[in-house]
Amino acid sequence: MPLPTPRLVRRAIALATIALCSAAGAQPASSNLKPDAPLSAAQRKAIVDTLAQNLRTRYVYPERIEPVAKQLQARAAKGEYNSAQTVEAMGEALNKDLREIGKDRHFRVAFDPEVEPTPAGDPPKPTREEIDRERAQAARMAYGITRVQRLPGNIGYLDLRGFGPTEFVAAGYDAAMLLLGGTDALVLDLRNNGGGSPASVSYLLSHFFAEGDERHLNDIYDRPANTTREYWTLPISGPRYTKPITVLTSKNTFSGGEECAYDLQTQKRATLYGETTGGAANPGEMVALGHGLAAFVPTGRAINAVTKKDWEQVGVVPEVKLPAADALNAAYLALLEQRVREVKDPEELDQLKDVLTRAQAGKIDLPVYTPRR
Repeated sequence: MPLPTPRLVRRAIALATIALCSAAGAQPASSNLKPDAPLSAAQRKAIVDTLAQNLRTRYVYPERIEPVAKQLQARAAKGEYNSAQTVEAMGEALNKDLREIGKDRHFRVAFDPEVEPTPAGDPPKPTREEIDRERAQAARMAYGITRVQRLPGNIGYLDLRGFGPTEFVAAGYDAAMLLLGGTDALVLDLRNNGGGSPASVSYLLSHFFAEGDERHLNDIYDRPANTTREYWTLPISGPRYTKPITVLTSKNTFSGGEECAYDLQTQKRATLYGETTGGAANPGEMVALGHGLAAFVPTGRAINAVTKKDWEQVGVVPEVKLPAADALNAAYLALLEQRVREVKDPEELDQLKDVLTRAQAGKIDLPVYTPRR
């Protein structure tokens, strides 16, 4: 699923202004809303109708969604949700059905009372309190950066778990790349990256091209606004890293994490190691369904600048396919072998050969991959 984010962060990854429907049965979010609250038959029907209305008006592929909306409403009319007696149970039932019928891994229904219905038109600007709170949360999460490390043989390692709002995470990316700037090659670990802001993907990738080497990375079409936004590398002031890059992927690499890997692959800037990614290209926004339930509805689609395609449902396929748990070791060995072939200084070459021998024997401790749940 998309990277879980509070309200301000969700705005940052949305592709357009979203008018949340206030259909029958929808209620403002409140601390009084409880996941174990009982639901009547009329309330369950109102929740399904609200979901169907949002799908019809906001889902990025209108030609595909009408059968999905009709089927959900038909199930409600037949009483198939009668056993979902509480808010939480209803959310679980709708989450299962929507993902199975809709065939879009971005779909999600969950209890999230922070998602509030808003009037049509531009969404309200975040308050200073909201901005400060989200900035503090980004800092507590280390800007999505779990590990920055210099591995033996002077190979850099960056474990990035998500892409928060650019205004909050940019300085963290700059700092990480400053620390890694002296390494001779880099491993970018996206195996547990759940996605986030496409603007932050562009900001990170701007570090990986020389100054003046502008690249058109990706476009995102937004259905509600009927607009397409282009994403390019940026004229950043942070450090540039033009040495070899390897990207690690897994089936848990999702959304913005997939875009990052795909952009680097299609720009021929990195080699990917690991598993085919999750296959979730469509960004969107949370919409309120009532009683504290909310649904993530994809409102846009990615259009890669090189291939003119996206990775929805098919995922990003690495050049070197192997289990995610084995990807770092394989990539690390490949980068060491490349360095051994390239280095001319005898003393440095001897040191690299020693590191390579120990790595081949499994005597170098590398970061351990634990799949996120």
